[in-house]
Amino acid sequence: MSSIREYRCEVCGSVTTNPVRWYVIQCGDSQLTVFRWNSEAAAAPGARHFCGEADAQVYISRWFDSVCSPPKPDFSTMSSPRSSV
Repeated sequence: MSSIREYRCEVCGSVTTNPVRWYVIQCGDSQLTVFRWNSEAAAAPGARHFCGEADAQVYISRWFDSVCSPPKPDFSTMSSPRSSV
């Protein structure tokens, strides 16, 4: 007897037992991998589930903001603006 597995979208919270057109993202501090839905990727430890491309893009943008962004410059400490040559 097999059990029915539910998946929840990490962004909007939608729940499904039939993840058609869903995506799986596996990521760490320095790497992010996007998969079209497949059961093996979805069952991997730390896998994140997304109900569509738009929600996957939201997560990817958040990942870039939190992990890959260099520190924002503090322009208040600059003495004069740079001139372009």
